Amino acid sequence: MVIAVNRLPNMRILILGGGAFVGRAITEAATSRGHEVTTFTRSTLPPGAESGRVEAMFGDRTEPGAFDFAIDRQWDAVFDTWSGAPRIVQQSVKVLRPHASYYGYVSSCSVYKEAPAVSGLNEDAQTAEADPSADATNYSADKRGAELAVLEGFGPEASLLARPGLILGPHELPGRLLWWLRRIEQGGEVLAPGPRDLALQYIDARDLAAWMVACAEKGTVGAFNAISASGHTNMEEVLEACRFITNSDAEFTWVTPEFVIEQGIQPWSEMPIWVDPASHGIHSFDTSRAASAGLTCRPMIETVADTWAWMHSGDHVQMPARLSSPGLSIEKERAALAAWASQDR
Repeated sequence: MVIAVNRLPNMRILILGGGAFVGRAITEAATSRGHEVTTFTRSTLPPGAESGRVEAMFGDRTEPGAFDFAIDRQWDAVFDTWSGAPRIVQQSVKVLRPHASYYGYVSSCSVYKEAPAVSGLNEDAQTAEADPSADATNYSADKRGAELAVLEGFGPEASLLARPGLILGPHELPGRLLWWLRRIEQGGEVLAPGPRDLALQYIDARDLAAWMVACAEKGTVGAFNAISASGHTNMEEVLEACRFITNSDAEFTWVTPEFVIEQGIQPWSEMPIWVDPASHGIHSFDTSRAASAGLTCRPMIETVADTWAWMHSGDHVQMPARLSSPGLSIEKERAALAAWASQDR
């Protein structure tokens, strides 16, 4: 469902988790469009706080009384990036419902029961069984449970459920594109997982953020697969872009998906962004509804270039200890390349 109204100027926006990656991007998108922004994070200072453009509130939303600051406040929209126990979103929604008119939640395409084995899933596909009052169980159920919590509190008439897949761009966590940029910068022979034309689907966090803020301005509600169209780019184009941006002399050795699996290399974690064909549904969701609601995605080369620039800026920070860095070890890569070279093909 899409409801369009006139753009709301100078909206008052509360962002839960406005200091890192997607939350940071939403903060920047909202302030750039002239809105009054308040963020609530545990400790991360959001962009714009030091200059006074953003009001930064700090606390642990899982603790009782975390939202006491909201008692005499009103916001036109709340944006929430929570990943974890759905009951935390349920608690937040219950407290904030009297103080906000609209709730935008960053969910995931992982909510679909048949993902990633089935391609072409749209927003009407069956979702995972979930409980909005549950503790954390698994990513799919957690995100769907949080969606149900938002719908339970704000209703479908005031809820935006953005379902991205892979999210890339500056400030990325856990650093999938960063790993490819670093590895290709090192040069030499690089194990490249085929097929070369493997269609990829992702969204730059800045495009997701700008679209979500625009949805709040227009009153757009509903669930949306908020990612690029499948085939926005492919595996070869991404690796070639990394080689170009890093000015590297790396040479790609393209191997088959079957070989990658035979070598015990884990898709997604050890080969970031890449999945084997059996899981290709992760890069082929139907995004026509989001496109109709105004979602646009920048060229892939721009995301790669801007991520590389951020990596070499003073703004680049180390990976949080709670997150494991993705990527293949040099030793395992060398072993796989040697095995590939020894094969009769």
